[in-house]
Amino acid sequence: MSKIQMTTPIVELDGDEMTRVLWQWIKDILIIPYIDLKSEYYDLGLPYRDETNDKVTVDAAEAIKKYGVGVKCATITPNAQRVEEYNLKEMWKSPNGTVRAILDGTVFREPVIVNGIKPVVSNWEKPIIIARHAYGDVYKNVEFKVNEGETAELVVTDKEGNERRQTILNFKNSGGIVQGLHNIDASIESFARACFEYALDKKQDLWFSSKDTISKTYDHRFKDIFAEIYENEYKEKFEKIGIEYFYTLIDDAVARVIRSKGGYIWACKNYDGDVMSDMLATAFGSLAMMTSVLVSPDGKYEYEAAHGTVTRHYYRYRDGEETSTNPVATIFAWTGALRKRGSLDGIDALVEYADKMEAATIKTIEDGIMTKDLVALSTVENKKGVNSKEFLLAIKETFDNM
Repeated sequence: MSKIQMTTPIVELDGDEMTRVLWQWIKDILIIPYIDLKSEYYDLGLPYRDETNDKVTVDAAEAIKKYGVGVKCATITPNAQRVEEYNLKEMWKSPNGTVRAILDGTVFREPVIVNGIKPVVSNWEKPIIIARHAYGDVYKNVEFKVNEGETAELVVTDKEGNERRQTILNFKNSGGIVQGLHNIDASIESFARACFEYALDKKQDLWFSSKDTISKTYDHRFKDIFAEIYENEYKEKFEKIGIEYFYTLIDDAVARVIRSKGGYIWACKNYDGDVMSDMLATAFGSLAMMTSVLVSPDGKYEYEAAHGTVTRHYYRYRDGEETSTNPVATIFAWTGALRKRGSLDGIDALVEYADKMEAATIKTIEDGIMTKDLVALSTVENKKGVNSKEFLLAIKETFDNM
């Protein structure tokens, strides 16, 4: 068979450690045999980010703005130990945070549902999609270690130089820490519209939660912007197709989520979404089964797995040991990007390939061949745990026979 031809490249953001190894295997086994892959390649591996003073991350984000679709491998966000391990010039910021800020995007995360792997929460019957705001809050914070006897203040200066001040705390009896967070109306508005549009596209209810009873200015601003945009722009559209938007406090939302059957979109502020997406992924089965897509207000898309670089497996792989790392979320990152590229460019064969590859991946697991992390979760009879490359080859065989 001739390979599927692409007309526009996707932006390829390579990454680190075990996921970097899987990245190449997925391309070699599941993509290149079927597609004449056109990609604009950026190496976001930590050594090259350090070599370019992280300029490569900015360049990759700008390329996504140009071409419209990107696919990203998991990357290391260095801490002090990583700075020493990789002999870095400095502790570079999260590549995900940089890309999200440049695209001003919203992250939507959805678990891959497979028969035989039941959610920990027994009443969940449908996926729960997390919509995570991708700007500001703790990810763009400023912070200080404060000495005993010092006073921390919040100061805002207007255009004319006039100041507004508010004391945070007089650390008269003990040293401590202080942190400053921010967000901007324009980004919150983009977040709200992205969530409403995604809900319309998925035809699913949208929830939004924060803690406005405690954060009466910061969190309340999110609540007000969502409410205003909904009333003015989306209420009629939602009612027309029979879906609902509602706001509730974050603690109430958590209780509702646990009691629900699933099948809706849950919009969260940046940190809440970071934490809750991992909780949902684990409760649905595995973080390696959680897909993620960053959507910008002007319709740019970046697909990735929701998990990290699987460091523990990488060290074993580097030492020549066999690993059984689950590649499903990374496969779905590639298929998501290729499907979107095919949809935008009118290449039906590319869309069909993505649909078929995802179906082949799920069928392989349901037929009993899976990575070892899923063996303990699956109720399928005669299941077999295999290593990563064996699993990819099994998917290819399933795909070829469908």
